[in-house]
Amino acid sequence: MKQKSTKGNFSGQLGFVMAAAGSAVGVGNIWRFPYLAAKDGGGLFLVVYLVLVFTFGFTMLTNDISVGRKTGKSAIGAYASMRKNWKFLGILTFLVPILIMTYYAVIGGWITRYMVVYLTGAGQKAAEDTYFTSFITSPVSSSLFALFFMILTAVVVYNGVEEGIEKCSKFMMPILIVLIVIIAVYSLTLKHTDADGTTRTGLMGFLVYLKPNVKGLTVGKFLSVLLDAMSQLFFSLSVSMGIMITYGSYVKKDVDLNKAVNQIEFFDTLVAFLAGMMIIPSVYVFSGLDGMGAGPSLMFVALPKVFAQMGKAGPFMGFAFFLMAIFATLTSCISVLEANVANCMEVFHASRKKVTSVMAVIYCIASVVISLGYSVFYFEVKLPNGSVGQLLDIMDYVSNSFMMPFIAFLSCILIGWIMKPQWIISEMERNGEKFRRKKIYIGMVRYVAPVILFVLFLQSTGLLNLFIK
Repeated sequence: MKQKSTKGNFSGQLGFVMAAAGSAVGVGNIWRFPYLAAKDGGGLFLVVYLVLVFTFGFTMLTNDISVGRKTGKSAIGAYASMRKNWKFLGILTFLVPILIMTYYAVIGGWITRYMVVYLTGAGQKAAEDTYFTSFITSPVSSSLFALFFMILTAVVVYNGVEEGIEKCSKFMMPILIVLIVIIAVYSLTLKHTDADGTTRTGLMGFLVYLKPNVKGLTVGKFLSVLLDAMSQLFFSLSVSMGIMITYGSYVKKDVDLNKAVNQIEFFDTLVAFLAGMMIIPSVYVFSGLDGMGAGPSLMFVALPKVFAQMGKAGPFMGFAFFLMAIFATLTSCISVLEANVANCMEVFHASRKKVTSVMAVIYCIASVVISLGYSVFYFEVKLPNGSVGQLLDIMDYVSNSFMMPFIAFLSCILIGWIMKPQWIISEMERNGEKFRRKKIYIGMVRYVAPVILFVLFLQSTGLLNLFIK
């Protein structure tokens, strides 16, 4: 069987952009971006993030997509074809989605559960303090929803690139954008008066979101904001985990990669900004500045409380929000599984349907094990970055915080100093297109990105704390 016919291709630029944007627009945008913006000074985080997106993020995205299309292979085969002795980098890259896939469906299951709660008119229950903890510590309920989400993901990947991934992305992405715009605009119209007469509006919350808060800012705190924004880029853009290399290998040679990269950046940043616009003003209106410190629990604990205080509109807004979050999580989950499937198809020379079926079984088991990490298999361990976690947190830390900065650092060394930037530039200009950010790209891939990535790696391992107090 020929490899090309086994893997498939996107039908064109629109199909690729929708699928790649779907991969980029995920839990990172809907859940992680808003709480980091709230934690890191609102507009200050926004400015830092935007600068990084169009410099660092653009560089990493360009690397992955260009490597994929130029080699026509997924991560392992792509790096091996660039330099045989760099095949290990492809293997490391392959391991990232392998680990992420163990818990992504679990998070998808959580979101699906909340959507069902609002769909059945039981949204008030979701606002109770103990609801989320009760759900994730329930062995049967949490496992069933994780299994449902995992099987749904596998069905899409099983149907291939054009008929599965592309068709699904073209359907879900427009709906996701419409829903997030509606909720974001509605959040600006909210108004609430406390018992003491204090009135807060959505527009006031929006200004809190936009205005840079530099009060008490030190070099150490700014570095913390910078590192948060950098880690968010990895989480959001799906770079350095083999996904964009795999998707790039499906892109036809006549597609303008410059436009494609710009469009993916735009979609991803727009959704992240709108997510902050719909969540932060809503939380501010009903919980004030105190609610802004909800952190990672913002989506599953703080927001249901906000929906509960919206009156008749609450159940509808809750349902619309979690439906949108399902679409965002599903497109990302699909891309993670696809990266695994594509690599295994190349390594084992097996068909898509056979590989997907085997992986579906493996990850159904893994999803159940991870979901039981909050009940049957519960334990706590202190991670090198200072946080305390259990099974899901360990997988997330190893894949996102430890491996991805390390992989991105090595890829910049390989491309910037061994292959040389022209190797990528020639692919970006394959059809005579003008690579407008060429100088920025060269400076980033050779000098700036490796330094930042090395610092980020030190921070993720806790070693940076030895130098910065």
